[in-house]
Amino acid sequence: MGNQIKGNVMLLLTAMIWGGGFVAQSAGMAYIGPFTFCATRYLLAMLALVPVIFMFSVQARQVSADGLWNRFAPDWVTMRGGLYCGLILGVADVLQQVGICYTTAGKAGFITALYIIMVPLMGRVIGQRIPKILVFCVLLAIVGFYFLCVQETFTIAYGDFLILCCAVFFSLHILVIDHFMKKKADGLKLSWMQFAVAFVVVGLLTVSFEEPRVESLWSARYPLLFAGVISSGLAYTLQIVGQKYTTPTLATLLMSLEAVFAVLAGWLILGEVMSQRELWGCTLVFIAVLLAQLPLPALKR
Repeated sequence: MGNQIKGNVMLLLTAMIWGGGFVAQSAGMAYIGPFTFCATRYLLAMLALVPVIFMFSVQARQVSADGLWNRFAPDWVTMRGGLYCGLILGVADVLQQVGICYTTAGKAGFITALYIIMVPLMGRVIGQRIPKILVFCVLLAIVGFYFLCVQETFTIAYGDFLILCCAVFFSLHILVIDHFMKKKADGLKLSWMQFAVAFVVVGLLTVSFEEPRVESLWSARYPLLFAGVISSGLAYTLQIVGQKYTTPTLATLLMSLEAVFAVLAGWLILGEVMSQRELWGCTLVFIAVLLAQLPLPALKR
């Protein structure tokens, strides 16, 4: 029981960090462009994960006597997984980062949380069974998304649409990770590889469309450090360790609370205030997310 409580606390901290990450992403836009922010975030995450790999990676411990490089180098399955995950993650993060420029951190957190419903829907496309209650969750989330994002003129704001697209790519990201983890990829090394691939892809966009300056990067140092080291490096480690002590359903449920923490952080730190209509939308989306994760066998038959 002690280990389960420890795991739950770790996953709850992960959700809190990821929720606060939306604030860091929003604050960073005051100093640098979205491509520069993402590329720098990936670089910091890569550096932060190096010691984590040597301490926690299963593969690194298995070849502890073969030198530092052999302990760090990924196998072929992990390398392939990192390539695919990095490409998808790069697209998802860029869409999210650009979208945050046009919407609030709180709304971005709740719209991104829709990936938890999209994952089983995409799984159904590739032949996986879909619980009947998920149909209700999807309808509830659509209603919530309407109240949250659709304006009275029946148009969706540009930033909200980009965040919704980002949720689709995050859903793909989860399915690809699941595919390669079943093939025995090393989770920590796969994470480092995906950050490296995403850094290259977004780095090319940065040098093509933006002109990063040292002064601007220094001004954005706190949001960058939070997003790169804490939100990526530390939170990922907490997720890996925490999931060892709890069930996948409970783990996903706890991590989905990042949407709530995103709204709270946006309110406390950035002073963002949602209208009553938007709060109703957040409530419906969050209920849909919770129902999609709760083990309700009586409703799923």
